[in-house]
Amino acid sequence: MILENTIDEREFLVIHPLDDVVEQKVETKHLGLMRMTPAVRISLLVLRGYLVLMMLLLLYHVLGLAGLLGKV
Repeated sequence: MILENTIDEREFLVIHPLDDVVEQKVETKHLGLMRMTPAVRISLLVLRGYLVLMMLLLLYHVLGLAGLLGKV
């Protein structure tokens, strides 16, 4: 029986991260704070508002299912 050591171009060798060779992590303490452009700041504020709105809608739905809102 002959074992092939070559990998076909259509095949990929998958290695789980826990089984992979450990690599040195990048040190980021020296980088400091990043500056945000106004567009990025607005986008993040809109995303925060959207997430708060979704949480309020979820709370409203849960309270409605629990029967705490009365008949609406």
